[in-house]
Amino acid sequence: MSKTNPRDNSANQQNSNKGTPGTNRQYDRGQGNRGKQMNPNQKGKR
Repeated sequence: MSKTNPRDNSANQQNSNKGTPGTNRQYDRGQGNRGKQMNPNQKGKR
């Protein structure tokens, strides 16, 4: 895989590649972190 340009990275994080058989790595990582943050079972330090 080629090295990703920072300018391309911000676009890839929002691009789910609809209509293709798969998604890009940056999108997957962004959605994974979003899911963790939105999970009500994930409590912050108190």
